[in-house]
Amino acid sequence: MIDRADFLARFGGVFEHSPFIAERALDAGAVVPPLTADGVHAALTDAFRKASAAEQLGVLKAHPDLAGKLAIAGGLTEDSRKEQAGAGLDRLSQDEHARFTALNAAYVEKFGFPFIIAVKGLTKDDILAAFEARVGNTADEEFETAKTQVERIALLRLKAALPGD
Repeated sequence: MIDRADFLARFGGVFEHSPFIAERALDAGAVVPPLTADGVHAALTDAFRKASAAEQLGVLKAHPDLAGKLAIAGGLTEDSRKEQAGAGLDRLSQDEHARFTALNAAYVEKFGFPFIIAVKGLTKDDILAAFEARVGNTADEEFETAKTQVERIALLRLKAALPGD
């Protein structure tokens, strides 16, 4: 038996500031012991994909801008802070920061949500290249790409939370 409060405390933030994803996965009976990263990820992803487009957009909007104001002010979640620092986004030059700021603004204006990418294993140059390429996508293409990236971030977070899986 899975303890609801414990499950939500551990996995409610896997999808950035969107505990309803974990709640729905649990309520649907999609989460079954033993808890593994792949098993929990499948349940959470299914709940995310079954959410309305407006709810999915809300999940995307819950993500911070890369190297944005929240990062500078220290307002990122611990997971986001570690992920961005791991990619070197906390050590940008003034010119690099200006480029990220300009791309963030253009991206949000075009798509209505922040640029999302699973940064683990990527360098700031890799991220900038992806940013520059994806800003040319259509709205539908980018909505799907961003959702896929959110799911990848969730899997990486789960693999960190459930070691030995």
